[in-house]
Amino acid sequence: MWISGTTQYALRAVLYVAEHAASEPVRVDAIARELNVPRNYLSKTLHTLARAGVLRSGRGPRGGFQLAQAPSTLTLAAVAAPFDDLTPRECVLGRAACGWKNPCSAHPRWEAASRALQSFFRKTTVADLLGEIAVRPAMAPRHDNPPASRAARATRAASRRFRRRSP
Repeated sequence: MWISGTTQYALRAVLYVAEHAASEPVRVDAIARELNVPRNYLSKTLHTLARAGVLRSGRGPRGGFQLAQAPSTLTLAAVAAPFDDLTPRECVLGRAACGWKNPCSAHPRWEAASRALQSFFRKTTVADLLGEIAVRPAMAPRHDNPPASRAARATRAASRRFRRRSP
């Protein structure tokens, strides 16, 4: 079982919404900016979560996204389900027929790791992670942003230079 980039974005965004949307919805622009995620891609991801019943979405000037259920009942498996199948499907060594009747050399160890990962997603709630963030704010998703690429830094620097020259 591998977690896709979309699922990672979804988990980060749901945590952000849970932290910031208690009284009013959070807009896609704010989430994308804070998490350093492409806005259009994030918008599609959030709408998929809304269709899955993880988020509620609203349109208009007071629109945005909020959790559709309490953080204490929302599991990470529910957030990941629209994007990734969390059940083991393939042999990690690439064998076509792998299972307990015909196991590969990695099967017993992979089975244990896979079950532990599935259990983590099924049993861990958004509230569990929010509790960790409350104790250690540096654990919040926005603090884990990858550094900007060299090309992105160069583009921003060129943009600043251009704005300074413009009248």
